[in-house]
Amino acid sequence: MREYSGSEIRNVAVTGHAHSGKTTLIAALLQAAGMTTTQGRIEDGSAVTGYDEEDVARGTTMQNAVAFAEWQSVKVNLIDTPGFHMFSHEARIAMQVAEATLIVVQAQAGVEAVTERVWRWAEEFNLPRIVVLNQMDALRERGLDDVTALLEELRSRWGRSCVPVQLPVYDEQGFTGVVDLVTMQAFLYGDDSGRGRIAEIPRPLQAHARAAHEALVELVAEGKDALLEEFFEVGTIPEQHLITALHEAIREDRIFPVLFASGKGAVGADHLLDFLKVYAPTAAERMACAASAISEAKSETETRFQTGGETADVPAGAGLEKGFAVHSGEQAAARAGVVMRAVRDEEPPALFVYKTLHDPFAGRISYFKVISGVIRNDATVENYSRGGQERLSHLSAMQGRRAVDVAALHAGDLGAVARLRETLSGDTLGQRGAALRVEPVHLPEPSMTYAIEPATRADEDKLAPAMHKLMEEDRMLRFFRDAQTQEFLVAGAGQQHIEAMVARLRRRFHTEVTLKAPKVPYRETIRARTQAQGRHKKQSGGHGQFGDCHIRLEPLERGAGFQFSSEIFGGSIPRQYLPAVEKGIVETAQSGHLAGYPVVDFKATVYDGSYHDVDSNELSFKIAARLAFRQAMEQARPCLLEPIMRVEVEAPEEYAGALMSDMNTRRGHVLGMTPRGRAVAIEADVPMAEMLQYGATLTSLTQGRGSFHMELRSYDVVPAAVAERILATARRPVAAE
Repeated sequence: MREYSGSEIRNVAVTGHAHSGKTTLIAALLQAAGMTTTQGRIEDGSAVTGYDEEDVARGTTMQNAVAFAEWQSVKVNLIDTPGFHMFSHEARIAMQVAEATLIVVQAQAGVEAVTERVWRWAEEFNLPRIVVLNQMDALRERGLDDVTALLEELRSRWGRSCVPVQLPVYDEQGFTGVVDLVTMQAFLYGDDSGRGRIAEIPRPLQAHARAAHEALVELVAEGKDALLEEFFEVGTIPEQHLITALHEAIREDRIFPVLFASGKGAVGADHLLDFLKVYAPTAAERMACAASAISEAKSETETRFQTGGETADVPAGAGLEKGFAVHSGEQAAARAGVVMRAVRDEEPPALFVYKTLHDPFAGRISYFKVISGVIRNDATVENYSRGGQERLSHLSAMQGRRAVDVAALHAGDLGAVARLRETLSGDTLGQRGAALRVEPVHLPEPSMTYAIEPATRADEDKLAPAMHKLMEEDRMLRFFRDAQTQEFLVAGAGQQHIEAMVARLRRRFHTEVTLKAPKVPYRETIRARTQAQGRHKKQSGGHGQFGDCHIRLEPLERGAGFQFSSEIFGGSIPRQYLPAVEKGIVETAQSGHLAGYPVVDFKATVYDGSYHDVDSNELSFKIAARLAFRQAMEQARPCLLEPIMRVEVEAPEEYAGALMSDMNTRRGHVLGMTPRGRAVAIEADVPMAEMLQYGATLTSLTQGRGSFHMELRSYDVVPAAVAERILATARRPVAAE
């Protein structure tokens, strides 16, 4: 494969809802470009970007996959992204390294939940959007009537800037071609090769095509005064002027073109490649990316710099959440610790790793985008994020799971390299002495947690290394041990996300595990001030054991933890034994009083006691403190505390009533509702015990169009009726030594 410069590269993230046909459409594009001899199929794993065993088994994409098409002297890098909402964070990662996104919409279903989500993310990234209405052969019964309804839906959601640049062609055989509204030519297809033939516009479509062409010309002219004058003088815009103006309008997010295709039927595939070549922004057209400068002398305090005439607060050294966002004013940016690095070959070499994959044969594969400069095979680069150096052996361009060797990759291109020692997703590498850091895209925290248990001792030994590799591949996964419950926990975006992780453990790492709902980390506390004496005396010949202490327990405000103080005067307990008293109280509080949960938010004060010159020691006072604590707890009105989660649910506004009603049934307290376009965000405080299986309920209530995340807010007293059920099945702590 030859080398491509930035002006010859198109990086496109292919996004959309699940089953909209993204993987099949990419397979059709690759066949039309001659990259494959036949069109791969998802069902048998022959699709270039549908190679993962788990993806094939489940019939849906669950992680990003990269392929490229060499088409008429340009290289089109295509990133296939998941459309199922629990894996849609992968699409957000892909957008950070793309210059445009193809938003694929299934013609029969229209705009769906993840379609709305990826559109909103593209707005955040200021990423040009190209809408492809796919599976158009499914509309053969009504044809243009359904197309009109689809276009109206797009405009109602995303504005009049969604404008068709094609029209579909239907005949007695169904969807057979498209009309290019710029060149006013038809492209007709008679086989599954993905290659069409140029023809005249069918007579029934000619009037409709002229009207659509005029509407497109008028919308393009609105953005430029010179074009608007030309449009009013001549009544149209010459084709070459229109091509240039449409390219600029797409790049500047003023127009969102709508195209038509059938991935399975390979209709419109070559023309879609033509469109990406001519109209999609090139990698070289991406303006200077803003990354944080790396300097030991850098201040952590906030500085201010000028962005486009406005003053903005920017944390020194902080990267930009919206990927390679554009900021004006290089001097001002430098004052804020931000480096402006142009996407040019002449700049110092640098690359950003956006994805990591573990291959059983090639080892760790790092997928990257060349931010600047030229990355050459066998080059040695510095890892700016972790320190140390890496050697880039065997650079490649990924064609699905197949690595195509390349000698060099230029600024703006996507590539991969195997067997880097320390580099992980989110790291920035480059030339020594020209350090910068691109911040990885912000992802939400995992919303669902399960307890995970290895099936055998051998599985227990393999679990941690396997999970470490899976977490390198998927930044939404978490694996940790709960210090209170002593369970291993795994957290992810939802039930299917975690189940897919378990399946990968079994397939790739031969590790068997079981999942179960995690234990709720309840706690205990006291509500009354009380005091008690603990006296330990043991005599068995020779030196005995003697310890005597009086302690007072007092409740503290929620979240205060544990406090210990001493009011000993006159030496009733020698100073060296006070730490033993404190330790005895702390250890006994950890095992609980009511149900074995830790006792928190209380103050213990030792105020009196006695000792023996010979028989007293640290162990004796530790045991005495335990006895005193247990006796005091009997009178301190102990109660259970439960974790309260701050929950934010986002869903289309029509589901708001059902969601708030469901929150109330979960003992939740709804704090408010915030509109977000056509969606709403509902914020509520809900007990963790009521949220363990919430993901499945949310999917059911919103037809898969809702998402949520939660984090611990505080602990609160468990209602009496609920506490009775918990105590009925809880483990009662040991009552005596």
